[in-house]
Amino acid sequence: MDRSWMKLSRVSNAYQNGVQTFLNFAFQNASQENMILCPCKKRGNIYWHFREVVYEHLIVDGFIRGYKKWIFHGECTSSGTSSTINPTYPDTDYHQYVRQDDMEDMLRDAFNMHSHGEQSFPLDFIISEDCNIGGNVFCETGTSAPNEEPNEEAAKFYNLLNEMNEELYEGSKYSKLSFCIRLFHLKCLGGWTGNSFTMLLEFLREMFPFAKIPQSCQDMKRVIKDLGLGYDKIHSCPNDCMLYWGDQKNQQSCHVCGKSRWMNSNTEDVNTDEGGAQLRKKPVKVLRYFPLIPRLQRLFMSSKTAESMTWHNDQRTDDGLLRHPADSLAWKSFDSKFPSFASDPRNVRLGLAADGFNPFKIMSTSYSTWPVVLVPYNLPPWIC
Repeated sequence: MDRSWMKLSRVSNAYQNGVQTFLNFAFQNASQENMILCPCKKRGNIYWHFREVVYEHLIVDGFIRGYKKWIFHGECTSSGTSSTINPTYPDTDYHQYVRQDDMEDMLRDAFNMHSHGEQSFPLDFIISEDCNIGGNVFCETGTSAPNEEPNEEAAKFYNLLNEMNEELYEGSKYSKLSFCIRLFHLKCLGGWTGNSFTMLLEFLREMFPFAKIPQSCQDMKRVIKDLGLGYDKIHSCPNDCMLYWGDQKNQQSCHVCGKSRWMNSNTEDVNTDEGGAQLRKKPVKVLRYFPLIPRLQRLFMSSKTAESMTWHNDQRTDDGLLRHPADSLAWKSFDSKFPSFASDPRNVRLGLAADGFNPFKIMSTSYSTWPVVLVPYNLPPWIC
C-alpha cells in the first residue's frame, strides 16, 4: 500500500484522502466500541477516540513520524502474522497480548523452552509430579535424558505448566495461572497496595467459593514468581557509605562511619518449627537491585520482542531528521569508534536515566527512593 501521501502537506487533497484510507483500514481491523488509538503526534497511540476526532487530530497535528507500519491498527508484522501489540481495551494500557491468554507461548518464551527442528513438544498433556514423560525426563534442550532430574529452570517450567493446565473452576476456559497473571497485571497498572489486593481476593473467594483463587497477595506472588524477573535486596549503610555485599555481606556495622546495619527496634517473628519467639532484625536501608543480564536475555528469548531488538537498524526511518537516538551525532560517533560492536545490530544500546538522583545530597529534597532506569534504545520508541 502506497503511503507516500503521509509526507505531503496536510491541507492537500491527497493527504486527506490518505487519512480516510487509513481510518477505513483501522476501523475495519482494530476498532473497539467505534474507537481506535489516535496516531497523531500529540496522542502517540495512547488515547482512544472516535473517527471524526482522530481525523481532526491527523489533519491538525499529523502522524507520528516513522509510523509507516500500522502495527497498532491491525497491520501484520514483517513475519506475516497479526500484530500482538494491537490493544483491545479502551482508555487503558490493558492490551491484547494479555487478553489472548497465550499462556503456552509465554511459558516457552520465559524459559526458552522452544521446540527444536520440526518436532514440537505439546503442552496439553498431563505432567506427573516427577516430570517423567514416557519413562524419560524432558530436558530444557528438548531431548530425553533417562534417570536424570530436571534442572532448576526446567522444574519451574513444569510447575507453571501444571498451574496452566489447572482450570480456575470446573468448565472454565481460563486457567488458575491465567487468572493470577491478569489480575496481578491490573494490580500493577492500578497501583493497588498489597493489603487492598488481599481484600479483593478475599471478596472474590467469598463470592466464588468454587474457584481456585489464591488467599492473599503473597500467595498469588508465589504462583507467578517464577515467571517474573525478580530483584535482589542489598542492605546499605544509612549514610550511603557502603553496601553489605560480596565479602562484606555479613558485616554488622559500616566500616567507614561505624553506623549499625540494623534498626534499634527489632520486631518479633514467631518460628513455627520451634514454637518460640525469635527476634528478626530489620535493616536501616535497603537497595533493590534489578539484575541486568537476565532482563537483556529475556528480550531476546521472547518472540514478541526479539525481532524488535534490531528495529533501530532494520526499520527505522533514516532521512536525516532527529527522531531517535540512532540519528544523533553521539550514536554515530560511537559507531565510528567501535565498528565491531556497531556491525551487529543485535548488540544492545542502553541509555541511563537518573532524573532527580541526588548522590551528594546537594538538592533540598527529602526523598528516600532514587530510581535509576536503563532504557534499551534498540527498540522502537513506542515500546522502549
